[in-house]
Amino acid sequence: MTDAADGLALYVHWPYCARICPYCDFNVVRARGRETEMAGLVSALLDDLAAQAALVGPRSLVSIFFGGGTPSLMPPEAVAAVVERARALFPAIGGIEVTLEANPTDAEAERFAALSAAGVTRLSLGVQSLDDAALEFLGRNHSGAEARRAVALAARHFDRLSIDLIYARPGQTVADWTGELLWALDSGFEHISPYQLTIEPETAFGRAVARGVWTPPDDDRAADLYEATEAVLEQAGFEAYEVSNHARDVAARSVHNLHVWRGGDYLGIGPGAHGRLTLDGVRTASVAHRGVADYIAGVGAGTAWAEQTALSPVEAAEERVLLGLRTVEGVPLTVLAELRIRPDAGPLADLIADGFLTRSNGRVVATARGRPVLDGALKALLT
Repeated sequence: MTDAADGLALYVHWPYCARICPYCDFNVVRARGRETEMAGLVSALLDDLAAQAALVGPRSLVSIFFGGGTPSLMPPEAVAAVVERARALFPAIGGIEVTLEANPTDAEAERFAALSAAGVTRLSLGVQSLDDAALEFLGRNHSGAEARRAVALAARHFDRLSIDLIYARPGQTVADWTGELLWALDSGFEHISPYQLTIEPETAFGRAVARGVWTPPDDDRAADLYEATEAVLEQAGFEAYEVSNHARDVAARSVHNLHVWRGGDYLGIGPGAHGRLTLDGVRTASVAHRGVADYIAGVGAGTAWAEQTALSPVEAAEERVLLGLRTVEGVPLTVLAELRIRPDAGPLADLIADGFLTRSNGRVVATARGRPVLDGALKALLT
């Protein structure tokens, strides 16, 4: 295990969605009526990839992740074109993980065979819930029955399957949530990402909660649901290798996400995509133009990035800590030393003494007690 792989990962942002979910604050747009624009975006993605390859020089590709938005709406031939171009620009040693996020509607499930043929090796299904009333509340455009059909079909075409589920919904009980988790386990998923419903102010849910239309579960209920998540998945042999990601075994972990959490370099292409690259020895953060038209025009003008920031050594180390402590690997003491944080004094010593963090084999790791309050622990550590 290394903290920052020498290779390079690729994130591809496909911003189009059939419907905008009321809890979503990602950079997304409605797909309807944008077919011509989509074709232009595919060309821009390929051009941006080539331009960034020229910038970073020869590297070995370790993973590709198609996120969004709804990448399962992406034409399979476009997915294949991006995969082929990335492999040509960054030759890999052996196979690589190619993940694509998908919605489980019947229409999108019909593309699974073509997406597999296009080079996708790992499918991440955004099921979110199996309850039709909950799905309607969440603004999803699939039913529980569609989700079950999609899972069965996905298992025929992909060896590696992950599922996203949302908990801490209004009125949700521990028994209901446990049943959903058990269904996911019985369905053969090797990887489960359970996310607590987060209310972002600028979303439809954020505005509804602010108006008092509905109220999220209180902290006690959310904590009960979190504890049930850990208990059910741990009993089934799933390790929480990251705060919101559980894998059946080491081989089932997401190669792409681990690369990012360990501080590896990754390209970001597509509207609003973020990237982290080491350029001339400096950790550099990039953000592409958010608007689709702006991104396409920017790529054409050789300026796909709306922001490019050279991180200071302190900023880069802080980012390593923020990401690394979310994982079971934690972060090396050498990274903390760059921030003048010592294990025998100050906030780190206090957090270890209080049982929120632990020190082992030259690393600092969040404990089971520390994970539910990790944001507070990080604030104490880095302030």
